[in-house]
Amino acid sequence: MATSFDLFGTLVAAELPDTPATTVADALAARGIPVPDDWRAAYREPHESVPEGAEQPLPAHVAAALASRGVDAERGVVREATLAAFDRPASPRAGARDAFAAACDRGPVAVLSNCSVPGLAERALDRAGFDIETVVTSVGCGWRKPDPRAFEAVADALDCAPESLVHVGDDPDTDGGVEAVGGRAILLDETPLESVAAELEGMPCR
Repeated sequence: MATSFDLFGTLVAAELPDTPATTVADALAARGIPVPDDWRAAYREPHESVPEGAEQPLPAHVAAALASRGVDAERGVVREATLAAFDRPASPRAGARDAFAAACDRGPVAVLSNCSVPGLAERALDRAGFDIETVVTSVGCGWRKPDPRAFEAVADALDCAPESLVHVGDDPDTDGGVEAVGGRAILLDETPLESVAAELEGMPCR
């Protein structure tokens, strides 16, 4: 049995910036990148066409927002600033370690996260003390849950058929999308995280 877990709000509790545009602006300024006076408006504007279900890397959006105001910034520095803006303390949620251990006892395990900041999911897992080899993010695979291609990507990473995947998450609208590829969703509004280990242990290996 292959299992994937949502990350933020499921395995890991992490702080989020109250005002992302301002936090990103501060990180850019700290690295010597001039921030436009109307940065908040530039940050909110769409600057590139993104197909339905696809993920746009946030550093690319930030670079495009700067360029729209005549600021030419080095992409590597923009990427570094964007990661720094969202890199916050993270800790395992109650029941997360037991759920993860139970999943590992049944078969291969991965994280599948809607995360547009490269490196952020891995950083959060490290901060929370999780050693998970297979991490699939929307910025990495190009597709956001509930798009079926996101679940197909994690199934491929786990070398299993999508219909054999069990996905654990906290958002019915996104994490419940696994059912569209024939997999099973364990949603935390129905099964509290503290009960997920027992739920997984009661499922047959396949």
